[in-house]
Amino acid sequence: MPSGVAALRRLGVTLRPADAHAFRGIRFLDGGHSVYAPFPSGVGIGVRRTKLHELLIARAAACGVKLLWQTSVSGLCPDGVMVAGSFVRARWIIGADGASSLVRRWAGLDSAVRSRRRFSRRCHFRIRPWTDCVEIYWGRRMQVYVTPVGAEEMGVALISRDPALRLHDALPEFPSLAQRLAGAQPSSVERGAVTAMLRLKRVCAGRVALIGDASGGVDAITGDGLSLAFKQAEVLAQALQSSSLAHYQTAHRRLARRPSLMSTLMLALDRHPALRRRMAQVFACEPALFSRFLAIHVGAASPATLAATGARLGWRLLTA
Repeated sequence: MPSGVAALRRLGVTLRPADAHAFRGIRFLDGGHSVYAPFPSGVGIGVRRTKLHELLIARAAACGVKLLWQTSVSGLCPDGVMVAGSFVRARWIIGADGASSLVRRWAGLDSAVRSRRRFSRRCHFRIRPWTDCVEIYWGRRMQVYVTPVGAEEMGVALISRDPALRLHDALPEFPSLAQRLAGAQPSSVERGAVTAMLRLKRVCAGRVALIGDASGGVDAITGDGLSLAFKQAEVLAQALQSSSLAHYQTAHRRLARRPSLMSTLMLALDRHPALRRRMAQVFACEPALFSRFLAIHVGAASPATLAATGARLGWRLLTA
């Protein structure tokens, strides 16, 4: 998302046009309704995860980071970690090991306030992008979102509550998308993952701090996971400079507030299709309202705008 692109740039990583594909807004498609809104400023970036990893690794190496690949970490000690069977002293320990974080468990931070799991599948296709936005298709208890990631490549991801559902089984639910993808050759294998809305009571303990999915997360439908991690990296670096993780705990909670709110809202739309269809109808009739909704999503709106938009949306839902 645009704020994540900006945060990544501040961390010293810039995505070149040859590495990725810009998108300028979001389109919701639900049955016969389609509504689009551009970002209030900036652009989002669609990029293959492998390319993003290459760039992050190169930046870390340029900063002097020593990377130990294929090296097991077996536990924490009072003054460090056990790495490949040997003790390594550490001033700070950062758990960036994903949603099923072992560091989180070892540090005693594995106490979740709330956890909602869904399941995702994704595949890439060799096809020229037909849109300059991310398209989110809403179906019965599932969503498919489509992102341009290159001049001749689109990423397609399915999210549902069914761990057995595969992308090819879900596409008939979305005839217009299935027609666009007909004949397109996959450029990657289909892979699955768990996406969870998880909030922890604490993300720091002693010299240990958690970041990214290890520190909690929002449902993938928000598109905020990577952006959130990059912003957390900035405030964590500031906390380490000040030799205190207290600032990070406070800033982490603040950064997660808006994505958590938007995730809760979109999961509610997933659970209540009648409400979602009514909201899609309202947005189609009043596109400016959807634009304000998107501005709130990307953090480009004030609390007053949030209150006014919520009031206006509530009134339109009652009168639509």
